[in-house]
Amino acid sequence: MLHERFGERVGEGLTSREAWRPFARAGERGFWNALPTRIRQGCLQHGEEAVATPWPHLPATLFMDFVRTGNRARYQDVNAIRRATVLHLALAECCEGRGRFLDPLVDALWSTCEETWWGYPAHTYVQKAGGELPDADEPVVDLFVAETASLLAWTAYLLGESLDSVSPYVTRRIQREIQRKILDPCLARDDFWWMGWKADHVNNWNPWINSNWLSCTLLMEPDPARRAATVRKILRSLDNFLNSYPPDGGCDEGPGYWQRAGLSLFDCLELLYSATGGAVDAYDEPLVADIGRYVVRAHIADDWMVNFADAPPIVRPPGSLVYAYGRRIGDADLQAFGAWEARRAGIEEAGPTDSLHRRLQGLSVLDEVLAADPHPPLLGDVYLPDTGVFAARSRAGEVSGLYLAAKGGHNAESHNHNDVGHFIVYRDGRPLLIDVGVEEYTAQTFSARRYEIWTMQSAWHNLPTIDGHMQQPGRDRCARDLRRTADDAHALFSLDIAPAWSPDVGVTSWVRTFTLDRAGEGAVDVEDRFELAREGQSLVLSLVTASIPTLADDGTISLAARALPASRRTAAGTVRFDPAALTAAIEEQPVTDRRLTPVWGDRIWRILLTATAPARTGTLRLRIEA
Repeated sequence: MLHERFGERVGEGLTSREAWRPFARAGERGFWNALPTRIRQGCLQHGEEAVATPWPHLPATLFMDFVRTGNRARYQDVNAIRRATVLHLALAECCEGRGRFLDPLVDALWSTCEETWWGYPAHTYVQKAGGELPDADEPVVDLFVAETASLLAWTAYLLGESLDSVSPYVTRRIQREIQRKILDPCLARDDFWWMGWKADHVNNWNPWINSNWLSCTLLMEPDPARRAATVRKILRSLDNFLNSYPPDGGCDEGPGYWQRAGLSLFDCLELLYSATGGAVDAYDEPLVADIGRYVVRAHIADDWMVNFADAPPIVRPPGSLVYAYGRRIGDADLQAFGAWEARRAGIEEAGPTDSLHRRLQGLSVLDEVLAADPHPPLLGDVYLPDTGVFAARSRAGEVSGLYLAAKGGHNAESHNHNDVGHFIVYRDGRPLLIDVGVEEYTAQTFSARRYEIWTMQSAWHNLPTIDGHMQQPGRDRCARDLRRTADDAHALFSLDIAPAWSPDVGVTSWVRTFTLDRAGEGAVDVEDRFELAREGQSLVLSLVTASIPTLADDGTISLAARALPASRRTAAGTVRFDPAALTAAIEEQPVTDRRLTPVWGDRIWRILLTATAPARTGTLRLRIEA
């Protein structure tokens, strides 16, 4: 797609390194002095805090902590402080321009350059030796080698002259380390899995690393021929990502990872557009447009997003970049959503801060975003047939009423949970039946023991367990026969999820049908029509909620609203079932994980509905009411 269309234009149309000026440098005081006062004051405050914060060390034993204990966070947290320090000092110096932050910035840059490897301990598997420490003789590239290289490259771009006034060796050292740690190995090698030539499927690593590799190439590669060759290679690698992407633009990694999948693709396309004076313009590609629209299609209300797979339910995408994506593809909904997110995040004071490049992108469209009409589109119906995701709300454009989302897909998706046929229900923009999300990553998360983690298991999703068997991972563990209809009165989604269990479980057919009744207060009906190969298998339906459940004798479960962290609340509602067909039990599940407690507090509940007279064929029904 990209290389075939644009590969030949790169050689003749690529702006030279010296002439390319994508953003104002620190010495161009007109731009920086004209920034809103709150932005400049915020940058100075963060810079002063960075100066006052002791520079944390990254000893070898802290790096080895991952192999020794499985803990990823202790090293990554310290690493993040060091990278944030560089970013904040660089922006503070750009905003003030008086040299006050230069010496601390030089210290931080030099110390970063001294690191043997810029990646994370959990990613040493990309080096041939493996092991508990990085192999200095084999420079390999993971997400955070690329992130750090980009951070240093943009810092040198913005402040190169100022850094040279302290010592010319600083920018030379940055150039040397970027050349050695990312530019040379990425151009020389084709065997990094994220490039897409040695893997059947690539995920967010591809555009995320490519966006940073592209920044480093355009800013730091001194040889014009190598610079053009590298850009062409990046185009081919991005094609591997696009060729493996669902044609409907759905992100099977969820809206959180979309920020480093689809939105990192946008980072790449913007760099290419800028560096070629608009000659590389892929925004007319339907897939590129649908990849951008996904984030609006996944939005429920406020901060809540449809969070299948390793996705948190609360996501705040960088609004100014979402707006800019919408502007490029001419999508008014995406622009309005981006402007709304940016305003809610306080763009006048901050803007995107997860990378220096993205911060500069956000500042470049600041005036447009502040002038735009900000509102969430709140789409009435969403169907992504290739990803297998369905969503509908009672009334388009309104938070009030019920919201239903369900998924088909398969159990070998990127960041997969065993969740084929799973669904969530929100009422008035608040969670009622939930997808718990994912705990903090450890060594187990991406190991052969992944599905021993409770949040990954089908029994902890809103799904059946058949004769004690949960769904299994694998590409063949999938949904089939997806059907969807929607009109003003109803929205319906049905699918056969029988293949999600191993064949020896004997599930011949399990057709799950969801119906959203849009009349009045509305309701969601869930019907499971099944056929099993054997008699007498136990059947248990799981429902997971963060609202407080109370069971009555008449087949009614009342769900009471409950306060959540950050002044959020769950919804109230009712689950009804036939007490002659199902018996109910309620389990309380403590929540202690530091990724989950800020969302759900200290507990959630699982409702277990067990068939009273298991049969080889039958139908089980639930009704969720507002």
